[in-house]
Amino acid sequence: MSELHLPWLELTVLITIIGAIWVSQVRDPFVAGRHSLVFNSIALALSVGAWIDFEFINPVGMLPTEAQDFWNPLTQLVGRQIFVIDPLSAPLLSLVALLYFFVSLTTLRTKIRRFSFSWTLASEAIVLATFSCEDPSLIIPLLIAGTIPPFFELRVRGQNTGVYVKHMALYIGMLLLGWLFLEWEGHEKSHSLLVIAPLVIAVLIRSGICPFHCWMSDLYERATFGTALLVSLPLVGAYATMRLVFPISPDWVMRSIGLMSLLTAVYASGIALVQTDARRFFCYLFLSYSALVLVGLEAGTPKSLIGALCVWMAVSVSLGGFGLTLRALESRRGRLSLKEFQGLYNHTPALAVLFLITGLASVGFPGTFGFIGTEMLVDGAIDAFPLVGIAVIFASALNGISVVHAYFRLFTGTTHTSLVSLGIVRRERFAVITMLALIFIGGLIPQYNVASRQRAADRLLRQRATFIGNHGSHSSEPTSEHH
Repeated sequence: MSELHLPWLELTVLITIIGAIWVSQVRDPFVAGRHSLVFNSIALALSVGAWIDFEFINPVGMLPTEAQDFWNPLTQLVGRQIFVIDPLSAPLLSLVALLYFFVSLTTLRTKIRRFSFSWTLASEAIVLATFSCEDPSLIIPLLIAGTIPPFFELRVRGQNTGVYVKHMALYIGMLLLGWLFLEWEGHEKSHSLLVIAPLVIAVLIRSGICPFHCWMSDLYERATFGTALLVSLPLVGAYATMRLVFPISPDWVMRSIGLMSLLTAVYASGIALVQTDARRFFCYLFLSYSALVLVGLEAGTPKSLIGALCVWMAVSVSLGGFGLTLRALESRRGRLSLKEFQGLYNHTPALAVLFLITGLASVGFPGTFGFIGTEMLVDGAIDAFPLVGIAVIFASALNGISVVHAYFRLFTGTTHTSLVSLGIVRRERFAVITMLALIFIGGLIPQYNVASRQRAADRLLRQRATFIGNHGSHSSEPTSEHH
């Protein structure tokens, strides 16, 4: 049996926890920023090591119970395996660590006093641990813990936490209720709606699916832009759906999630088109495309699921670069308005080019990361339900129009006068150009990403088929037929 050669996952989570404690003791925010970047770099290197070890050293498609750490002190200590890696989580761990690294790297001196590096490292530890777990009894507490860092940032900034607290209280309540009934019914039997319904509501809230999306736009309004990006871009709600809901839910439940997600994708794309604030525009653009990941589950075909997983990667990378570009502009100009033309192109042409490329990549422009995934998602959806594919295309078209509209508002239409240089600095250039490289490599050479997501989709479908096959028709089915 081949094994991981180091406890990569444990070390990745441990270094971020140590970093959070260390940085919290540093009083100078500039020193804290430098120290935080060191811990972010180490976590990124360890997560990439785990990915390489799993994908290229171990046999392809190995189950997480087979791909164990050669030296695993945590398993020996608690008597059970806590952190696992599989085809779904292997690249996502590196992607999460990369996002946190770039957000810390691109935090400029004008924003450094408002950005909590210690809470960011604590949040990274929680997200990495979440993405390293398969067991619902471990994932649910970590999902609950993930709501804490944004709350404390809002409190420290003196912002109203009412909307966030109300939504997260419902989210936590549904997770605990679903967990309680899951333990009561047992893990080895068919589950009733007492388990499934609370978990579905919880993942819809965390994913920002309409009508539970208000907390996401409120967070973008009140939190720092960097924190809002890190809460949304890893798509923790999609991961929770794959682990908690997808394997045990009947087909009609998955269709319901897909329908709500499709409505959210179309609704959010229309709202993004008429936004007058750049942050809210980005938030609704994100909500539209993140909802497409859940739409891929609705069709229930292997092609649509592979497309959804590819779109997941593309959303995180493309919108990550797009968000970093918007954040760089905001660091120079303050909160950006789309009500009138800004005319910033002459002062910062590099950011203008990066804004347009990353924005178009986020809507699946040909030759970019998201193109293949969107095509596969649409094809799979049309094979099952033609109207779903048409709605996805319509939402993508509206998103493309809104990106171009925002570009013209921010960079053209007038001449902006400023005595201060608005040019991009080396840190920002490195971060966004790296994202651009990933966007074009993933678009022009998509074979590895598609193959990787196919292995993940095959394993998820096998798990679902095994569970349904073992337990037969769900008692929660509304009809006597089960497909």
